Amino acid sequence: MKSSIVIADDHPLMLKGMTNYLASINYNIVGSATDGQAAYNLIVKLKPEIAILDIRMPDRSGLEIAEDCKKNNIPTKIILITFDKREDLYEKAKELNIYGYILKEFAVEEIENCIESVIQNTPYFSQDIKPNLEKSVKTEDSSVLDKLTKTEIKIIKLIAKNKTSPEIADSLNVSFRTIDKHRSNIVNKLNIEGKHNALFIWASNNKDLL
Repeated sequence: MKSSIVIADDHPLMLKGMTNYLASINYNIVGSATDGQAAYNLIVKLKPEIAILDIRMPDRSGLEIAEDCKKNNIPTKIILITFDKREDLYEKAKELNIYGYILKEFAVEEIENCIESVIQNTPYFSQDIKPNLEKSVKTEDSSVLDKLTKTEIKIIKLIAKNKTSPEIADSLNVSFRTIDKHRSNIVNKLNIEGKHNALFIWASNNKDLL
């Protein structure tokens, strides 16, 4: 038997169709609900590996359930299903570490891939949502880089290439101490926390923005 799952949707046909489909491919459907409060109660009681939740339900929304699960350290992985393509909802879902976000019109086609991805701890978002998410992330990160001066951007590009401070100083014809000051300013402006190599890790992970 595959992963234990709770399903909640206030549309009876959607709930029945999803439940029957997943049961037919051997997922362990341990509970279902037609409102948010009942869904949350099932999650607390049964602690399923995965909860598939309609984003809009009476009593509690899927997002509110996810928020309560996060607040109470409930390990159930949340997949949201919705007709809504509003970008602010995707952003809220990301903040709450939602593992899956799929559109209802593609639910049957995508749900199995979504569940298998979630089991592997890899977030899954519907193909129609991904471009919006990627655009949003890129815009947000680009605005962060706007805080840097042209010289600081040059330095962080060299850091991404694993150049040392003395090497960067030679390249820019400035002193080693000047580079260290710039590095400190960059760390403060980007709110980078961690060990001494945290700036290199950030630069390596964001090469496409530099």
